[in-house]
Amino acid sequence: MARSLVLDGESLVAPGEIRRAARRFAATNPSDLIVAKAELAVSLDLSIRQFRSGVEPRAIIERLSEALHQLRRRFHPEVWDVIVPIAQSHPVAHYLHQDPLTRWSFEKPRGYSGDARLLDFIYGRPEIEDAVASSSTLGRSIYAYTRNASSSVAVRERRDILARRVDEIASARPGSTEVLAIASGHLREGPLSRALGAGAIKRWVALDQDPMSVGTVARDFAGTSVEALNGSVKSLLGGRHALGMFDFVYAAGLYDYLPDAVAVKLTKKCVSMLKPGGTFLFANFSPATDVDGYMETFMNWALLLRSEHEMGLIASESAAGADLKVSVWPGSNRSVVYCEIEKQP
Repeated sequence: MARSLVLDGESLVAPGEIRRAARRFAATNPSDLIVAKAELAVSLDLSIRQFRSGVEPRAIIERLSEALHQLRRRFHPEVWDVIVPIAQSHPVAHYLHQDPLTRWSFEKPRGYSGDARLLDFIYGRPEIEDAVASSSTLGRSIYAYTRNASSSVAVRERRDILARRVDEIASARPGSTEVLAIASGHLREGPLSRALGAGAIKRWVALDQDPMSVGTVARDFAGTSVEALNGSVKSLLGGRHALGMFDFVYAAGLYDYLPDAVAVKLTKKCVSMLKPGGTFLFANFSPATDVDGYMETFMNWALLLRSEHEMGLIASESAAGADLKVSVWPGSNRSVVYCEIEKQP
């Protein structure tokens, strides 16, 4: 694995490194950069004029997001690497960053992409209501769009799928089910689990590298079977935790930042922690995500997008020679892909 892609210890790879890891295309045509810059300038300048003219914000963001998606899709990643900082420094960012969701993602107050508070903006949690209320009228209008963009809808569905899978597994093992959430964030799927509320979960370990997220989980789930634990991908792969075995292990918002070599290594580790009949589930944003360009530019939220085929390759490489059942499927709007690996009883 290239040195630039090694995890730094606790945090995940940075946006620029993620974009470099995604370079899988042939060499770029020198004229492409000129064309891409010109198309970007036209789109961003039009957005400025529309904001100043009072055009409905949703219409502006929808058009801009589609333009950025097409630029990202059509041009070589090296061209896109040049495009990203140009977009981020354009005056239109003054308007877009009035949206509390876009601004939080771009500024990264917790130091990394996709943190648990960012997801709370997507979930529309009570904890972020003051931040939304204190935003400008324009900011609230943009937020009304971004929190219902295809990526946000997929993230909420992902949370619901996790809670449902926990309950399905717990129904087959009442009172003895053990669950591990890797990069758990605030564990917002927890309150949606009927099994947890009924006391039917023996142990639900919530592992996260962010001490603030660990503290939030410890506070919110005090008195339940949830155990909040500080730990990172590196500490997990390094065997620093004696966690035991689980019926269900999942990593829902982590693989978007992991290069293939790390993803395979983590998958093998997770499968090794499954009891007979246990299941490991991981999820990834897919190339069908139509707001990827907006996310990578104005939200500075770079992702390693993976197709169903690429998810299957990770599972196949991780499961080589083992008695495992692999299933891959897309979410409802195809923005997120899921892979489930079941260890045979």
